[in-house]
Amino acid sequence: MRTRTPSTVTALVALLALTACGGGSGDGGANPAADAEPVAGGNLTVAIQVDSGCIDPQQVGNNDALNIGRQLVDSLTVQDLDGAIQPWLAQSWEVSPDATTFTFHLREGATFSDGTPVDSAAVKANLDGIVALGAKASLGSTYLAGYTGTATPDARTAVVSFAGPSAQFLQATSTMSLGLLSVPTTTADPATRCDGSTLVGSGPFTVRSYTRDDEAVLAKRAGYGWAPTGAKHTGEAYLDTITYRVVPEAGVRTGALQSHQVDATTGIAAQDLPQFDGNGFWTERRANPGIPYNFFLNESRPLFADERVRRALSKAVDREQLAAILNPGDVAVSSALSASTPDAPDDSDLLAHDVAGANALLDEAGWTKGPDGIRTKGGQDLTFTVTFWQPTSAVLELVQQQVREVGIDLQLKQGTTADTAAQQASGDYDALFYNLTRSDPDVLRTVFSADGRNVNHRARSEVDDLLDRQAATTDPAQRADLVARASQLLLSQAHSVPLIELSTVIAAGEDVHDLRFEGSSRLWFHDAWKTA
Repeated sequence: MRTRTPSTVTALVALLALTACGGGSGDGGANPAADAEPVAGGNLTVAIQVDSGCIDPQQVGNNDALNIGRQLVDSLTVQDLDGAIQPWLAQSWEVSPDATTFTFHLREGATFSDGTPVDSAAVKANLDGIVALGAKASLGSTYLAGYTGTATPDARTAVVSFAGPSAQFLQATSTMSLGLLSVPTTTADPATRCDGSTLVGSGPFTVRSYTRDDEAVLAKRAGYGWAPTGAKHTGEAYLDTITYRVVPEAGVRTGALQSHQVDATTGIAAQDLPQFDGNGFWTERRANPGIPYNFFLNESRPLFADERVRRALSKAVDREQLAAILNPGDVAVSSALSASTPDAPDDSDLLAHDVAGANALLDEAGWTKGPDGIRTKGGQDLTFTVTFWQPTSAVLELVQQQVREVGIDLQLKQGTTADTAAQQASGDYDALFYNLTRSDPDVLRTVFSADGRNVNHRARSEVDDLLDRQAATTDPAQRADLVARASQLLLSQAHSVPLIELSTVIAAGEDVHDLRFEGSSRLWFHDAWKTA
């Protein structure tokens, strides 16, 4: 039986509750008291939307979990808000002309929370360990494709090598997915790392407790003193503790912030944000770089093996309407990459809403409209199921309505993170819906390459050559050109069907200060503090 959808956009607007996992509205207030003197101490309680069941930054991939993991590990480098790579645990580095060798010179004095040094042996253990984790390291393992090993000529020098060019690796070293854990942690049981019991990091906070589907509590680490370039101070964190409370319902998060049961959240529904524009609160928004929310179509299924059907689906989506209603203040998606990603091109013409064009393609492909408006062919309805786990059903319900106008019956299947990951791994899906945040265009290769995740289950083609070549060049202009050509092919052949940009919105009480974004739009808590 088909799920019937509302007949008008107006009927849907009342349902919209797009959270910051999928977007946000424009800036409300500003992070207050920017020039005030920080106060040490206290606990900051943050409401998060989902718990992935793991807080190990090398194993997790969703934003809430990475916002926890970012506080536990430091990285070799840091990426600033303009996209530049700056020193952190590595004071300097050299990259070979062919981008196969990266030599890092480590700062002195940095340690893990067990007191052991952050040295070249630890860098090697971490990179080797991520490769050993394989698919469990859902992001880091893709950043280390082609990794051949790390040489340690001395305690302060780590030489990382790849079998072929890997221009993306320097940016990858700024992510928490390649953040450094103690040497014993790198070989500990992945499950105990996930629950925090064997997780020993290099960052300004440590794990005090973690209760799945309830909360995670981090504690300030004594003696920390090596914050990254761009931090407001280098010493210990100001906060004594951070408590991340899992609150799945958007309305409950809103109420909890209003009543000061929590101090901050990134999970406020778009229509609720005006309540926090002043009135004792502030909001701040930053666009997430990487791959926007997409329909990733399984081209091994007969329906999506037909390029005409894929292209018709993309043309049926009204992205301007999605942005205006679901993401007020954000721009409509304009390429296979989010606009805030370095080297993102503008392919808006390939993403134009074109109902007539969609209908013509489906007619050509032999799909004819039945009495209920849904197209059929050979006795089969033009129907497919989108599998998703995020609390973003409002987005999909509006798209469901849009594509029905051209005779496509879109069904929705929401599951858990684990369910969705299992379906992706097995290939048992029609289409997946998610985004992937990364401030480097190589994120396209991670997801779409036929030699990588191959989310489309398609044969190798011209676009894979472009994705490989952009990963191999260190020339900025050449790389930007290759990225642009890859984006055009992904869109024109509808391997990528992007829907909306992703923005992360912080909403917090006015007693919260200096809670801010890093280069991938995840949160920094090292400088954060609360008015006493």
